[in-house]
Amino acid sequence: KHKISREPVVATLILTNCLIPLSLPSSPFRQQGTRSTLSLDNHSSSPGPAPETSRKRPFPCARGHPPAPGTRHPGHLFAAEHPGAHMKSHSPISRLLRRAASRPHAARGISRPSPSPLPTFPAATCLQQKPRVPSSLLFPRHLCSPPSPSTITACTMTTDDERSLQESVEVFAREVLAPRVRQMDDNAAMDPDIVSACFEQGLMAIEAPEEYGGVGLGFTAACLAVEEVARVDPSVAVMIDIQNTLLITSFMRYGTPEQKERFLTRLCTDTVCSFCLTEAGSGSDAFALKTRATWDEGSGEWVIEGTKCWISNSNEAGLFVVFANADFSKGHKGITAFIVERSCPGLSVGPKEAKLGIRASSTCEVSFDGCRVPADHVLGEVGEGYKMAIELLNEGRIGIGAQMVGLARGAFDAAMPYIHQRKQFGTPIADFQGMQFQYARAAMEVESARVMVYNAARLKEAGRPFLREAAMAKLKATEVAQSVASQCIDWVGGVGFTPAMPCEKMYRDSKIGTIYEGTSNIQLLTIAKSIQQQYRV
Repeated sequence: KHKISREPVVATLILTNCLIPLSLPSSPFRQQGTRSTLSLDNHSSSPGPAPETSRKRPFPCARGHPPAPGTRHPGHLFAAEHPGAHMKSHSPISRLLRRAASRPHAARGISRPSPSPLPTFPAATCLQQKPRVPSSLLFPRHLCSPPSPSTITACTMTTDDERSLQESVEVFAREVLAPRVRQMDDNAAMDPDIVSACFEQGLMAIEAPEEYGGVGLGFTAACLAVEEVARVDPSVAVMIDIQNTLLITSFMRYGTPEQKERFLTRLCTDTVCSFCLTEAGSGSDAFALKTRATWDEGSGEWVIEGTKCWISNSNEAGLFVVFANADFSKGHKGITAFIVERSCPGLSVGPKEAKLGIRASSTCEVSFDGCRVPADHVLGEVGEGYKMAIELLNEGRIGIGAQMVGLARGAFDAAMPYIHQRKQFGTPIADFQGMQFQYARAAMEVESARVMVYNAARLKEAGRPFLREAAMAKLKATEVAQSVASQCIDWVGGVGFTPAMPCEKMYRDSKIGTIYEGTSNIQLLTIAKSIQQQYRV
């Protein structure tokens, strides 16, 4: 086994094995007469006077070639001629060279006598010489070998199945969704035909097993679908994202076999589900919720009382996953998740909120007034709801990142053809260098955000820690989405400020990314805590 203790060792090996025997010009950094300096210019390219042949072994490699008889070794003047020359060097490279020179010559493979004067080594010969340093200082060969190309893939590379899904979603979004986007935004309502089409295309259950009616692909595939839909309409992407990353995942991971058979099948085929966590008094402090779940011994049911707000997809939902506290004495450890049917007595959905962006995606208040839920409608374990919410939201942040990347790409795709066609001063806008710098930088930002999103997605799929990467991906993607959408309006000018182009809608839709499933400040706190855990002693 080889040990590498310090980084300067690598530099020393390079100097010792290759550079020292070469004929090099005098270094401008060399201070003549100072022993702490590494003299690489002691070897002349032309042979000098022959050294004494009576010597049984050559000088150690750290000393270079011997000087000609009757001459002094350059750079090693007497102390009287150069004050300070007698002082011991403290250079790390010099110390390692002296250490190598002090070892027994046999250990370094140079114990045989030299019958003739030492030659001058050209570079090609130098590379063939046996290393003159202890083997313990050599860099391990298995660390130098490049990994096999088949073991490394870029995080943005896709499998054949993922690529097929991505291509089919792109066609669906362009041909089916795009013609209805403006109407849905103006009416602030989701077209029921679009919802049905999403189920028919399998977009609402990408990760669910095929036995329940799902597509049976992975988390990254779901992110790819969300991204492609968001390029055309982020409102529909919200519905697909929440259904896949929060609801389908919750039933797959925490549902009983009976619950999967009864509810997961519906979520895969025709039922939209809502994730009911946020309340008026619990936003970023999600576990400060006041909704109560009380066990009724007489009926063997849970009774839910409380109100949820800002619930996405609640107008279309036929099923709700509701978080309520079953034991306030335990604090957040009393929070439990319940499956509630829309037809359950006591459940009511309020009117849709008027919003700046993602208008087609419904956002409503959901109230529970003595809503009775059977005992077998508890999702997971009683008191484990807070763990479920944390895990699901951490994964959901990656989905939001994919949504924001798709939004940025959609705005960019809308603006670029326009600025290549429109001319000012007889030149297409895209040909002005100042404009080129702007859209080149915007494209770079979009790509960097996309890499961060799919890096987090791949980590999640591989079962590796991804909390920090998910927070970074969501934060970066939301910032890029806002910036790029805003720039696209600037590039196209006044027309970008009107509904004639999708840039203004994308700009309005981008703002929600900094708010839901963890604000930007919450992402920064998450990232900072992760860094502290890494570096705090």
